[in-house]
Amino acid sequence: MILNTEKLILRQWHVDDYQPFAKLNANSEVMAFYPNKLTTFESDRFAQKLESLIKKRGWGLWAGECKVDSQFIGYIGLHDTEATLPFYPRIEIGWRLSRAYWGNGYATEGAKAAMQFAFEVLLLDEVISFTSVKNSRSQAVMRRLGMMNTGENFEHPAIPEGHPLREHVYYKMIRSDWFFNRD
Repeated sequence: MILNTEKLILRQWHVDDYQPFAKLNANSEVMAFYPNKLTTFESDRFAQKLESLIKKRGWGLWAGECKVDSQFIGYIGLHDTEATLPFYPRIEIGWRLSRAYWGNGYATEGAKAAMQFAFEVLLLDEVISFTSVKNSRSQAVMRRLGMMNTGENFEHPAIPEGHPLREHVYYKMIRSDWFFNRD
């Protein structure tokens, strides 16, 4: 499955995406709201997992490619939540983009395509998203998508107690809101 938008192609991962993905996963700004940057080995394993999940299901956290320059910019798409999260099982929408591509609307544009896929192809009843309470940029994308803050903040179990990124916000959108609010 490939999703096309005005400025992006969301597609299956290629081996040549791994090096720029490792670079963005090692970037302090990109990873500011994650407890750790990733090593090249960790990043490659993560990319392989995402590639495998898309191959198995036909959807996932797709590799994002910018149509203007044909460059890999990060990932955008859908993912199963981890069993340790308080709202498991749910499908989350997420993105992680190279710093050079921030501020161009790519996260919102790609996430809208993923949201459309979730509600119109997968026929999901809801899609969720979450991030550190400190991550105002991602929360702004969630609001631009029409997602609502549930007010149900939670302590992320994968982040150590006392860590400044442990508290997370929890946003969601239900299918009827998608059809009511979409452009």
